Amino acid sequence: MMIFNATANKWSEQNIGNLTQQRILITGANSGIGFETARILAERGAEIILACRNQGKAQAAIDRIKQTAPQATLHFLPLDLADQNSIQTAVKAFQKQFFSLDRLINNAGVMWLPQSTTPQGFEMQFGTNHLGHFALTGLLLDTLLKTPNSRIITLSSIAHKSGNINFQDIHLKQSYRRHKAYAQSKLANLIFAYELQRRLSAAKANILSVAVHPGVTNSNLVIPAFEKAGMKSFSHWAKSIIPKVTQNTLNGALPALYACTEDTIQGGDYIGPDGLFQLYGTPKKVKSTKRSHDRNIASKLWALSESLTQVSYNALKFNGLWT
Repeated sequence: MMIFNATANKWSEQNIGNLTQQRILITGANSGIGFETARILAERGAEIILACRNQGKAQAAIDRIKQTAPQATLHFLPLDLADQNSIQTAVKAFQKQFFSLDRLINNAGVMWLPQSTTPQGFEMQFGTNHLGHFALTGLLLDTLLKTPNSRIITLSSIAHKSGNINFQDIHLKQSYRRHKAYAQSKLANLIFAYELQRRLSAAKANILSVAVHPGVTNSNLVIPAFEKAGMKSFSHWAKSIIPKVTQNTLNGALPALYACTEDTIQGGDYIGPDGLFQLYGTPKKVKSTKRSHDRNIASKLWALSESLTQVSYNALKFNGLWT
């Protein structure tokens, strides 16, 4: 039995209404928080695009969702966020089939990896968690702009509080520590979401950019993270203790579901659990660090991200709405 569960009289998935006619793309939707997000939204009638690396795992997730939502419309989109070429290919495939996108949920992520790089030579956690979603969002921006009242939801983490953007060594080649790299990537996610909203607002675009974090959740990232960190003996102990001191993946998905569906959401909101230290609970607007709101850092990170990914948010510029 979980210690930390959403209180029955607070916001829950039961508050979500009918989502028929909504098209939602979720990265990493085959497991963990992403799967629960996809399942709940599909059960409410949304058309779901599961953007995942592994077709077999995505199909298994689709089959599971069909058990509770047999009428759901579900699609698999091959996507490896670590590979900029895969992102380009995925967006082209998406745009051949679809002409609108109501919600983009930037959910997928990797955590506490040994030092490694993406095919383009980026530090793996920064390259996947931040640069992957930066490129994906930018390439889908035309479609989102054409869809009335669309939203972009980006998952950060309470780990952003210890994060710092190391512009002198962005790929941490000289000072790699897996926890440091993860925190940098999650801070980058949050800075991106805030800066994106500033630029959307300046362009008077009818899109909301919202950041969320799931608290401390017993997702599919936690135990493998301990094992990849060389802590296999600890991971055996963690398998029994972590479920007792964390919330489950459904509760971890609530902030993203709230940001995706609630009418009261505003651009630039940051949604997380309402419990002690934001570790668990039900969704509400929460605060983030002063560093995450620093516009100078945001401007530098944006320029660097455009340079590394070769993706520019030209849909805003070419409309003459933002310069």
